[in-house]
Amino acid sequence: VELITKMTIIRKYCMGSNPVQIQIVSNQEQNFKRSLHGRVNYEDEFYSVDLPIFAIHGNHDDPTRDGGTEMLAALDLLSISNFVNYFGRQDEVDKVEVSPILLRKGSTNVALYGMGSMRDERLNRMWQGKKVRFLRPENVNSPLDGTNDEDEANNGQENTWFNIFALHQNRDTGRGAKNCVHESMIPEWMDLVVWGHEHECRIVPDESLVGTFRITQPGSSVATSLVQGEAVRKHIGLLDIRGCQFRLKPIPLSMVRAFATGEVSLGRGNAMNAEDELDPDDPKVEENMMEYLSAHVSRLIDDAREQGKNLREDALVEANKALQRKRHRRNHNEDDEEMGEMGLGKPMFTIQKPDQVLVRLKVEHTGFSTLNNQRFGARFVSEVANPSDLLLFHRRRQLDAHDSATNKSKTNSSLLAEPLDPEELAELNVEDLIQDNLEMADKKLEILDEKRLGFALDEFVTKEQRQAFNDNVAETLVRQQKALILSGNRDYDEVENSDEEENGGGGGGGE
Repeated sequence: VELITKMTIIRKYCMGSNPVQIQIVSNQEQNFKRSLHGRVNYEDEFYSVDLPIFAIHGNHDDPTRDGGTEMLAALDLLSISNFVNYFGRQDEVDKVEVSPILLRKGSTNVALYGMGSMRDERLNRMWQGKKVRFLRPENVNSPLDGTNDEDEANNGQENTWFNIFALHQNRDTGRGAKNCVHESMIPEWMDLVVWGHEHECRIVPDESLVGTFRITQPGSSVATSLVQGEAVRKHIGLLDIRGCQFRLKPIPLSMVRAFATGEVSLGRGNAMNAEDELDPDDPKVEENMMEYLSAHVSRLIDDAREQGKNLREDALVEANKALQRKRHRRNHNEDDEEMGEMGLGKPMFTIQKPDQVLVRLKVEHTGFSTLNNQRFGARFVSEVANPSDLLLFHRRRQLDAHDSATNKSKTNSSLLAEPLDPEELAELNVEDLIQDNLEMADKKLEILDEKRLGFALDEFVTKEQRQAFNDNVAETLVRQQKALILSGNRDYDEVENSDEEENGGGGGGGE
């Protein structure tokens, strides 16, 4: 259903007779290997495209062999239908070669690099092994594999390109040194990096850690998970490039369901008033918890509705601006008729039941039991859009006692060498629990590797890779079989020698 909806939107808003004034000067067969004719869609004589889309795949639509033997992604369907220009796919498993799409409009030249989503651990390993290569154009008038032309250089044309890199990977935000892409890995000669995969909207370009390029993180267009980063207002960006100068204008999204988050602790000393403090030994503690948390959720609902009201007012303002711009471009008589058909002057899209907002309250409940989310959410079933997961319970992690049992003093001393945010100390997720249990001395796995199993769990949960555990077991089986084959002769000789020693050398006399 989602794919049909996307195709309908693209067909409605991206197809038309207006000419595209962008020239592709690179090798299109190399750039668009997945398209039918090996060229950009707006140059196909059988299609009329006036708003071309260039897209890389993400982790939820990456190529998979589900249902067949060929690796296919959802973007392959859109590409073969000439709806999008799919690029940035890497089919090699041991190396990455990123070839840019070279765009030219007037005197502005843009090199667009793209890298579709792949396993962060594998990409990090290839980057560290210098197996990630970026191809660069030689001058503004040559194709990608051309050579410098001294005559053109003498004509005063500068040998410069504005370099954009679009990728869809984890950023280095505490996920581990090998489970992300570090900014220092990206070539210093990039001008702008468009970073996908991260959900928080940070649309205004920030200077990178290396200081030679800027990074914009558009984030998700809607709240896809109920975390704090999703509560930041959603934006898209309009990028203007002239020569090697650029500006990115943030455009706020108005038709987004309002979302508010909060955090509360049930421990003593955390209530606003002494009489509001909860006693875990009280026979009515569950009822008191229900009332206490309901009050917090109600305040969040009010905040989210106020935010939603502001969003709808902004949408109306933007719709009126669009109407005025349209009237300036067209004859008033034609305009009035068309405005009625297009519905401009009011938002073209609306949210169903806008007063049903998204709310998530994070509850630290050390010393208290949890509440049933379904039962608690029944109170707000007509007020929120997510009544079944309003509350997120977590306990404060006891690092010292736990680390003495798991022999991690060295690791934790390095972790605590620098101050940590309270979030990192307070959160406890399923991955941590499983890893801690697997690394217990009396529960050590003998064949499966705990670290690889943890990565498989992350792939299964966060990236919905259904074959993650099967692939992990299969790889482990092959690795163990090879190890046994290599050590088989040596082990066999050791067994024979031990048998001879036990028999007092009698085996030799019998020959």
